[in-house]
Amino acid sequence: MTATPTIDRDHLLETAREFARREIAPQVAAYDREERFPRELANRLGELGWLGAVVPSEYGGADLDWVTFAMLIEEVSRVCHCMGLALSFPSGLAGAGILQYGTEEQKRRFITPLVTEGRFAGAGVTEPGSGTDVANMQTTCRRDGDSYVINGAKAWISMLDVADWFITFATLDRSLGRGGVCAFVVPADAPGLTRRPYKNKLGFRPLASGDLVFDEVRVPAENRIGDEGQGYSVAMAAVETGRLSVAARALGLAQASLDASVEYARERVVFGQPTGRFQLVQSKITDMVVGVESSRHFVREAALAFDGGDPRPRRACGIAKMHASDVAMMAATHAVQIHGAYGVSDEFPVARYMRDAKVFQIVEGNNELHRAMVAEYALGFRGA
Repeated sequence: MTATPTIDRDHLLETAREFARREIAPQVAAYDREERFPRELANRLGELGWLGAVVPSEYGGADLDWVTFAMLIEEVSRVCHCMGLALSFPSGLAGAGILQYGTEEQKRRFITPLVTEGRFAGAGVTEPGSGTDVANMQTTCRRDGDSYVINGAKAWISMLDVADWFITFATLDRSLGRGGVCAFVVPADAPGLTRRPYKNKLGFRPLASGDLVFDEVRVPAENRIGDEGQGYSVAMAAVETGRLSVAARALGLAQASLDASVEYARERVVFGQPTGRFQLVQSKITDMVVGVESSRHFVREAALAFDGGDPRPRRACGIAKMHASDVAMMAATHAVQIHGAYGVSDEFPVARYMRDAKVFQIVEGNNELHRAMVAEYALGFRGA
């Protein structure tokens, strides 16, 4: 693996590590407790040029390679994976479809401000009844002159409180299946658009998630991304980048669980010796080490596939997302057990790791879906 020639990867990652330790770590417990997205910290990431990551330089991005991008997300996510999500949105769930299918004017109007002006965006894909079955959406749109009118609802939409706009999807005709889907950028303040946040979630608490309800929301035709009927492809353009981001964030969380466990097992003395001397604790540490290192391999392989020119490395990203999130759950569970009673205390971060790890197994396609996909590739039911 080689870094992009214009970036000193080691220096970048060391800078990210120090930034996360110095500026994010002292605040993360508080804003997690408050269910507040720390916009000021995300803006600092933008000032450092990291929100642009793999976005092309002509739109304000840093032109990073995908391997460095994944490593940067992992490094920041060792302290706070929500900040890792902020790094990924301009080139991931919010921006990937626009970067691939949008016009030059749309890319500069929507993507560049995310990178250079401290703006945020969300992606409205999931619906209350369809879940991962994106093509079976119930949200509708109709053409009306030089506008489209959207009606319906989306569920579990992140960045609900800070987004300036949402990329969302609606069908012209349900009978057409995915062939009737259109993609639109909808301003957050559009008349008829209601945001309903969910409170007191199990995990991912700083990320405001909730419903987007469209009641005769009028969107100018110039905000349609791609052609009519191309919306499903626009949505899918973001799937693999989103899964790579989730895998890298879950990996960062798993590494944080390991780091906390090693530190605690060295210092905590029971029966006259550090708990790290006990075989059962060592066994858990071993599970975590092997899980983290294997996850890192799968994340790197997925990132290398992007660097190799594959715009949708489905199998590689599916394996990386599934394995890394399963490892994150295992590592966080072990970390809580190693910490004992302190594992459920707000004094230590491992309880937060465990809550967040569970959510990683569900987002970007639940892991049961990914297990089925991996098997179908092996059985030849899915082609390359």
